[in-house]
Amino acid sequence: MRNNTVREKLHAGQAVIGLQMGLGSPAVAEMMGYVGFDWLVIETEHNAIDFSGVEHMLMAMNSTDVVPLVRTPSGDPTIILRALDSGAMGLLVPMLRTAEEAAAVVAATRYPPHGIRGFGPLRASQYTMDYPDYLARANDNILVSFILETKEALENLEEIMAVPGVDALYFGLFDLCISMGLNPMEMPFPEIEDAMARAVELSRKTGVAVGVGVGSPEDLQKRLDQGMRFITYGTDYILLQGAAKTGIDAFREYQAK
Repeated sequence: MRNNTVREKLHAGQAVIGLQMGLGSPAVAEMMGYVGFDWLVIETEHNAIDFSGVEHMLMAMNSTDVVPLVRTPSGDPTIILRALDSGAMGLLVPMLRTAEEAAAVVAATRYPPHGIRGFGPLRASQYTMDYPDYLARANDNILVSFILETKEALENLEEIMAVPGVDALYFGLFDLCISMGLNPMEMPFPEIEDAMARAVELSRKTGVAVGVGVGSPEDLQKRLDQGMRFITYGTDYILLQGAAKTGIDAFREYQAK
């Protein structure tokens, strides 16, 4: 089992940069792995990709040095098991609410006696050829992260960050706004910014990394200066849209002259 360099960097207090992959394309996943992101996370919550598609994307990522994560649709232990056995080196789990939910997810990523994960990592163990090393190292090598997107999670933030095995927390701003009765189309809101500042302060005490998505170098610098360390720079589809629109806008402007 190769080292989870993202987890190692986060535990050393370093920042890492990732990308959310929503298009379901192995080719795009492979390309973005070569670009230089520390980690890529395969979206399975808001699109139609199945585990066959996830596995193909993981295969593509494994030709690069990037650390592959899966954003599961829930904290269901069966879904977690399949993602990890397919070769994911970590999870991004949505809709966290309580420390008990966080602890249950951590347990689903650990083999007994430290958790409840059943043993059978087919692709993750090089089709059983890496069984001994995988069993020995998986518990300390799987990254567990959650999306903070509920009012309840903010209310329980200190307890959540005290759960052993929680490596990182990522702010999902749209759903968090909705949960707090705010219109996400009108961001930013001072109460959301205050919540992020509080999480960063707790991060300095607990070591649990905090992050959010950014869409520009200026926003990236702002969040790094704030103390965030688990950051995504856009999504595959937003980056593609942005690059295409830049060229199209330039074309229309030149044509109008």
